[in-house]
Amino acid sequence: MLPFEYTHKLAAETVPSMRWDGVEPLADWQARAREKLGELLGMDKMVPAELLVEIDFDKAGDEYREIRFRFQSEPGYYVPCHMLIPNGAAAPLNTVICMQGHSKGMHISLGRTKYEGEVVAGDRDFCVRAVKEGWCAIALEQRDFGECGGNEKGPQCQNPSMTNLLIGRTTIGERVWDVMRCIDALLEKFADIVNPDAIYTLGNSGGGTCSTYCGAMEPRLAGTVPSCAVSSFAASIGAMMHCTCNYVPHILEYFDMSELLAMTAPRRLVVVSGAQDNIFPLAEAKEMVAIGRKAYEAAGVPDRIAHVVGDGGHRFYADIAWDALKKML
Repeated sequence: MLPFEYTHKLAAETVPSMRWDGVEPLADWQARAREKLGELLGMDKMVPAELLVEIDFDKAGDEYREIRFRFQSEPGYYVPCHMLIPNGAAAPLNTVICMQGHSKGMHISLGRTKYEGEVVAGDRDFCVRAVKEGWCAIALEQRDFGECGGNEKGPQCQNPSMTNLLIGRTTIGERVWDVMRCIDALLEKFADIVNPDAIYTLGNSGGGTCSTYCGAMEPRLAGTVPSCAVSSFAASIGAMMHCTCNYVPHILEYFDMSELLAMTAPRRLVVVSGAQDNIFPLAEAKEMVAIGRKAYEAAGVPDRIAHVVGDGGHRFYADIAWDALKKML
């Protein structure tokens, strides 16, 4: 047996110690679980800073108004975002924070190409579709992607993610923190546009991973739509080579992906999978959703969790995802 075979066997046999037992009151378990997850993510190492929201431009278009803005997430670190507001829509609007996975940046969510050979097909233009649905859409640049550390070759996550581990932080924690701070910015600067009770996250792959953790950690979210990011840890990031930014030290000792889904209850959750996704396998995705669904049933809202499956591989499936979310609304 090779070393990796041995460690993968250990991971596959690990039963998370903080899985909800169905007996403890759900809200009590969620509070304990959220505190522990925050510790594992290194959320206590994030440094609060004044938001200092800056608007770079605000322009009208044929289909939507576009606002480019930045906010300070940690001292000296600004997160760039684009807000698309559909023309003729009455505020306050349902709002979705959109995050690309491992790509060359948030411009893909806007349906735009910046570098030669980029692919926007496969429903990757998250913000464009959201506007067509009548929603306000935010394209948020995740750390180490695009303008926030990436380049024309793609995301550059490896070194910052490993360095984070030296100081008790995680890149996933940073990205969740940025979404939390984005919500602060929306409520402070754009309260006339955004419905505070209807803010969601949506993303594919690495963006779906962030969405999943955000659902677990941020109670102000009304719901999340993670795509091609939910499966068991052992069958996905524990089974094959993945970017270091996916890993949270010790997490499988306490939680699998199913517990992150359970922490999201009773808020709306649409898990999207690809039938042929060999990165986040469908069989284990179904297992995680089935375990997470128990929390929704206990909360009395079994209709607020859905698992939809596209017939292809590792990509977003906009039609079935939006259909499922609209049914919940």
